[in-house]
Amino acid sequence: MAEVRKTTGYEFEQGARYVAYVSSYTRSRDHKYGIHVYDVDMEQGYLKERSQVEITNSSYITISKNRRFLYSITDFGVEGYRILKGGDLETISRASINGMRGSHLSTDYEDRFLFVCGYHDGKITVLRLHEDGTIGEICDEHYLKGLGSIAERNFRPHVQCVKMTRDNLFLCAADLGMDHVNVYQLDHITGRLRQCGILHSELESAPRHMKFSKDGHFLYVVHELKNIIDVYFYHMTDGAPDFEKIQTVSTLNNYHATGSAASALNFSSDFKYIVSSNAGDNSVVIFRIDPDNGYLEKVLCLPISGEYPKDAALFPDNRHLISLNHESNTMTFFKTDLEKGLLIMHGKEIKIDKPNCIIFHKLQGDQI
Repeated sequence: MAEVRKTTGYEFEQGARYVAYVSSYTRSRDHKYGIHVYDVDMEQGYLKERSQVEITNSSYITISKNRRFLYSITDFGVEGYRILKGGDLETISRASINGMRGSHLSTDYEDRFLFVCGYHDGKITVLRLHEDGTIGEICDEHYLKGLGSIAERNFRPHVQCVKMTRDNLFLCAADLGMDHVNVYQLDHITGRLRQCGILHSELESAPRHMKFSKDGHFLYVVHELKNIIDVYFYHMTDGAPDFEKIQTVSTLNNYHATGSAASALNFSSDFKYIVSSNAGDNSVVIFRIDPDNGYLEKVLCLPISGEYPKDAALFPDNRHLISLNHESNTMTFFKTDLEKGLLIMHGKEIKIDKPNCIIFHKLQGDQI
């Protein structure tokens, strides 16, 4: 039986091998590797580059629910990869989304459909996925409509995130431009969407990213412009989805830089904590999650030694944290003590152009 170590109440399996996938923007012909693959040193809380993947502007990546495939945004649509031994990636398919470059993508919980949303054109595209992980035809396309408050970004639809509810019934789409989250029922045969609800955020708050709790009962929505996280209780009422807002918390301290914008939203591997980040303030915030009612309690909000942290995540053992600093072109590393609320810089920063998104992946089966 594998040895386990208790860290902050989390049973972490010793000997498990992890890789980290980091997506980034590519700015020139010479800068062509948009996905970087790293071996994870869990003991030291650090990354060692393993390989690179040539792809344009990999702004966001996701891994299939069966943990066998990775999908990425690219200038030309979407690309799919098979995860090989050691975590390396092999290209298996490419597909057009019949629109402008996407901003986020995710799969349903049966890996039958790939959802892509667009910031620039306010579009949601549904593509079919085959059993071998390859991307198939477009099943549905939705262009969101409307006029916002005519204030900077908030004047027309900008779809920033798409996520299925964990019961695999409804797709939620965060519209940063219109300050709301659209809810769609998914037809699991045709892949078509039918709008069945809407969650209204505060005016000019800009909902950016969403996460559902492990049990699926709670939805967390981070808002870019107001630096807040809304917590919703999700349940069914008379066969329809019902989202009840139960809490709103700030991602900032009472003292903070002006012009801050919230960005990241990631669970810890044990779903006991949720991490966000603040550009402008250049800080990371960690909340403890109450497993009974979904409420958030702030553990810490501290600087990340970089500019514009687009993404931030705890290592799978909860003892270290990484920040992807988009404007300073760095990744910075920290030791954490979540009981004491401490964040201590650890190790040298790693240079990487315009990092945007990180996923830790535990190797399994023939990947080891």
